[in-house]
Amino acid sequence: MAANAQNTDSFDLQLNAAADTSTGNCRLTYVAANRSELSFERTAFEVGVFDADGAVTRLLVLEFGALVAGKTKILQFDLGETACGSISRIVVNDVAACTQSDGAESDFCMNGLVASSRTAIQFGI
Repeated sequence: MAANAQNTDSFDLQLNAAADTSTGNCRLTYVAANRSELSFERTAFEVGVFDADGAVTRLLVLEFGALVAGKTKILQFDLGETACGSISRIVVNDVAACTQSDGAESDFCMNGLVASSRTAIQFGI
């Protein structure tokens, strides 16, 4: 799904960069944008990582933390012992946490999710 920079009432999650580190990890840079009027105390997504042959090599949870209404946040995650070139795609498998400021759980983090990638690695739902 392609992200539209002008999209409203969405939770935009973009894989913005992927770079190998000197220790052999793949550093993924994500841009998360809460384009809604909801504020979140905690956001986290379970993702599946696929290798070049299309096999799932791991499932992990990426913690994005608090994200207030209208906020854009940049986060980096290192995938240990994984070269970026060995990753063909990353898929959002599920929402691990989507807790609003008042403590209520929300389905907005998945229902409003718009995933995109600016890298050679495909990223989607």
